[in-house]
Amino acid sequence: MRIKLIISYDGTRYGGWQLQKNAPSIQGELENVLKTLTGKRIVVQSAGRTDAGVHALGQTAHFDYSGSIPPQKLPFVFNSMLPKDIRVTGAWEVSDDFHARYNAKGKRYIYTIYNSPHSSALLYNRTMHVPQALEFQKMRAAAQYIIGTHDFKAFCAAGSYVKSTVRTVSRLEIAEELPLIRIIIEGNGFLYNMARAMVGTCVYASEGKLSPDDIPGLLEGRNRTDAGPTAPPQGLYMTNLW
Repeated sequence: MRIKLIISYDGTRYGGWQLQKNAPSIQGELENVLKTLTGKRIVVQSAGRTDAGVHALGQTAHFDYSGSIPPQKLPFVFNSMLPKDIRVTGAWEVSDDFHARYNAKGKRYIYTIYNSPHSSALLYNRTMHVPQALEFQKMRAAAQYIIGTHDFKAFCAAGSYVKSTVRTVSRLEIAEELPLIRIIIEGNGFLYNMARAMVGTCVYASEGKLSPDDIPGLLEGRNRTDAGPTAPPQGLYMTNLW
């Protein structure tokens, strides 16, 4: 039977979702549990490969399983064997044609900024620290230009090989709860480091390093160096997929 999982994790200690040769991974930890249970490697496929240091509240994955443990019991089994910074929060039997990646029509990320002169002792692995006061009006103006269906090559890190760099961003909202700022990002799919590049571009607009009015031109130019920098990974959370 095919099993769908919902997983949350703190990505600080991991090289990302995908199996790594020289670093622990979320996929590797889950597959280690299944190997202990079944004696063989079972591949766990995710809806999206989070990068090193990126967190998740609602990552979706699936695997094929022929064991005797009922699906509703699997979260308890996984969590008894996984590191404490990875939790399986749900498991269900799904149809054999379900695929965590290809069935996902939309994704939501939240990027969290700690906007204060001094960084947080408790949140330094979970937020991006920005010491200077941010200009939210400029950030929101930049966000409005990013929302929509565009060629996002200017927001895609080098080393990504995809057939098309056109994506639709349906929501890019800046929510203030100072000193925390949450940037809510929704879309039908994301290129390599795209969400973090959008955050970096909004912060650049706040700092006056580019104008929000520059964004249509940089989208058309498709040059990564024209947009803002890639924000650090620790502020990014994959929260929902649908």
